[in-house]
Amino acid sequence: MAGRLAVIGAGLMGSGIAQVAAQAGWQVTLRDLDDAATGRGLAGIRRSLEKFAAKGTIGTNDVEATLARISPTTELEAAADADIVVEAVFEKIEIKHEVFRALDKICKADAVLATNTSAIPVTQIAAVTDRPESVVGTHFFSPVPMMKLCELVRGYRTSDETLATARSFAEEVGKTVVVVNRDIAGFVTTRLIAALVVEAVKLVESGVVSAEDLDTACKLGFGHAMGPLATTDLTGVDVLMHAAKNIYTDTGDPKFFPPELLQRMVTAGALGRKSGQGFYEY
Repeated sequence: MAGRLAVIGAGLMGSGIAQVAAQAGWQVTLRDLDDAATGRGLAGIRRSLEKFAAKGTIGTNDVEATLARISPTTELEAAADADIVVEAVFEKIEIKHEVFRALDKICKADAVLATNTSAIPVTQIAAVTDRPESVVGTHFFSPVPMMKLCELVRGYRTSDETLATARSFAEEVGKTVVVVNRDIAGFVTTRLIAALVVEAVKLVESGVVSAEDLDTACKLGFGHAMGPLATTDLTGVDVLMHAAKNIYTDTGDPKFFPPELLQRMVTAGALGRKSGQGFYEY
């Protein structure tokens, strides 16, 4: 199936999606707002590929071959010939609307327009286009080259054909797919982790347990590979807070309302691994 992919947003998620697609033989256009952003994305991809090569997972020749299939750009118009476009910009509906309005005008008629949102209903994103049947959620997990799951999310008007194309793409780049049939806020995985993290933060905030012991309990008691607070640090404390807030706004369910500690950490810039300090120090 390998064809042309455009990834909008060269951050951690976008660059990861670009990497796995290029490794699978896709020609990838990686777009961000400026050359510095695309440069950081490409540097991250190179580091990731070189780690795989050092472990012997891929050949040293594969590093340059994969990078050669990725073209950085600052022009959204570069998505014009893409078979699939994956949007991976910040989790704000206004920003996503701006991107999808533009893609609707730029992209070819049979292109699949995918969003990597983890919490915003696909129907809301698709509503600003004249082709909601072509819009689908492809929720990859971080770090994309390591994590095997892709949550495929149907919007109200997503067609079977669009879903099937998105499934083929996700499976071709090495992911196992689960399908979310109704795009409730937070879908399945973000809804579960948001509820768990909110409760975990409340327990730590009220002095019931330390962050370390709470994570140990989840790892050893439930078989989790990482505890919820270490996961929050990896994902980004701000990302998790915005996701929980999006679900709370959509549902009004108080169990998703971000606790004061989570909000204070974001205000203070304690965003997890990317800032060097979250629930743990890095």
